[in-house]
Amino acid sequence: MLTRTVLRPRILNFNRLLHSSSRINRQLFDPSTVERVSEDVDVCIVGAGPAGLSTAIRLKQLEQKLGKEFRVVVLEKGAEVGSHILSGAVIEPRALDELLPDWALRDDHPLTQAATSSHMRFLTKSLSIPIPHPPQMSNQGNYIVSLSRFTAWLGNIAEEMGVEVYPGFAGAGVVYADDGSVGGVRTNEVGLDRLGCMKESFEPGMEFRAKVTLIAEGAHGSIAKELIQNFDLRRNSDPQTYGIGIKEVWRVDPTQYRPGEVVHTMGWPLDFRTYGGGWVYHMADGLVSLGLVIGLDYANPYLSPYKEFQRMKHHPYFAQLLSGNSTRIAYGGRSLNEGGLQSVPQLYFPGGALVGCSAGFVNIAKIKGTHNAMKSGMLAAEAAATVLSQDSSSPADMSRYETALKNSWVWSDLNEVRNLRESFHTPLGIWGGIMYSGIDSLLLKGRTPWTFRNRARLTDAQHTQPAYRFRPIDYPPPQPPLSTDLLTSLTLTGTNHAEDQPVHLRVRKDGVEGTALRNLHVQRNVSEYAGLLQRACPAGVYEYVEDEMAADGWNGHKLVINSQNCIHCKLCDIKVPTQDITWTVPEGGGGPKYTV
Repeated sequence: MLTRTVLRPRILNFNRLLHSSSRINRQLFDPSTVERVSEDVDVCIVGAGPAGLSTAIRLKQLEQKLGKEFRVVVLEKGAEVGSHILSGAVIEPRALDELLPDWALRDDHPLTQAATSSHMRFLTKSLSIPIPHPPQMSNQGNYIVSLSRFTAWLGNIAEEMGVEVYPGFAGAGVVYADDGSVGGVRTNEVGLDRLGCMKESFEPGMEFRAKVTLIAEGAHGSIAKELIQNFDLRRNSDPQTYGIGIKEVWRVDPTQYRPGEVVHTMGWPLDFRTYGGGWVYHMADGLVSLGLVIGLDYANPYLSPYKEFQRMKHHPYFAQLLSGNSTRIAYGGRSLNEGGLQSVPQLYFPGGALVGCSAGFVNIAKIKGTHNAMKSGMLAAEAAATVLSQDSSSPADMSRYETALKNSWVWSDLNEVRNLRESFHTPLGIWGGIMYSGIDSLLLKGRTPWTFRNRARLTDAQHTQPAYRFRPIDYPPPQPPLSTDLLTSLTLTGTNHAEDQPVHLRVRKDGVEGTALRNLHVQRNVSEYAGLLQRACPAGVYEYVEDEMAADGWNGHKLVINSQNCIHCKLCDIKVPTQDITWTVPEGGGGPKYTV
């Protein structure tokens, strides 16, 4: 058994090494022949974000209340808790108040900057026009934080309570029981080379066999994607839709720093066909978080989210904010759920449940989801504790979690704004969506007998139109220090992957890979969509380069995947028109290292 100590990850890694063999000499890895270490736990949580950690903390609270002992394990693919967490972020502390009522008395808490004001502005190319903001966007009582630091803080609390948290161990696959139910998860193999052969450092992934398995990977995680498909969890809900958020953190000149100020923007640099908007959050310690969210249902394949954001910073409003003695210190990108209530899938499956952004609880009107994610985790913990107390040999039935969530303030929070985002996909168009959203958020507040649905079941990828319908966008060249090229920004993420490992971004469709599929991918994406991914990816992962001799190319072009650049935003998996890019977890610990 694994030892439960503060140094658990190191001990766990030592146990994995005991089961490796130095005699393996670059043999092709065959998962059917490997002997895996197996650990039995009560609850296995995949993902040490706010949702997963809130689940773990609540389970330990219930353990004390019920007088029972629950072995709770949290697996985290980041090298440290919080290193893969990226958000604006303004937190509504409602769930935190319920989870840790005395949080404000803790000397180490990171909620040190209260939001002091909220503003909204409509941008033209040269003007910044103040406009009323919906009441849902009021930030009275909220806090501007680094979500990465907030998550690390929750991780410390979870460990103090006895939760086993294992950073650097990515949940890579589902362990199914003989009856087809979910019996846990396995971590990924370590020590495979790019060809899938075993190096001398090879260590097989471990199995964590759990009575209850809870998936808290964040938006569009690979395990949640598998479970939603295998158990048809979306049969009664709309497809999930997403946005891509591009963020930077600057230490601004003291003359431009207004602690606690929250600003959201609409309009320029995006055109009237593209959904999105910007933000400016004045954090503690002279830092400012700013960024741009673009709905991934955009039609124009020539659009570059990264370059739109860089262009936005040259607007007079942003140029003034970042003038003087200002320095950029961080960059990142992340996909976020935008589908709202209509896109929430069935939350439970035999043996476990989806929590947080794996299910999709972002309130797009508030531009917040952490409070809902945390609350969902707390409710899942309560349902799991009930299941564990029953001592049944049947697969865990977590349906009571879904019932509890629908009776909670999370459901009310989402129900009030359920029509706002979807109104942009009605015959009203984008201007009609803006008008409807204003009326609904200010007056109706969701009290309508109708709910807009995505009856055509169009995904973000299917909203992409062929390149011949558009002109290429002429983006201005970078003008440092205000704007820079992509690779310069990428250095600020701390991203690192071991180069000699299997590429975790696979050209794969319906479980099939190979040269023929790669040929077809290049043909369609170059000829029909002008190589969308090489502009859409905010980390420069994808390139369609000229290569007349490539066997896996088309018409003198081939796809190059710079997987070492990947910041785990999942945009490629969501947006590629051919839907043949599959994001999988790399070796545990690889990826960005976000801290602010």
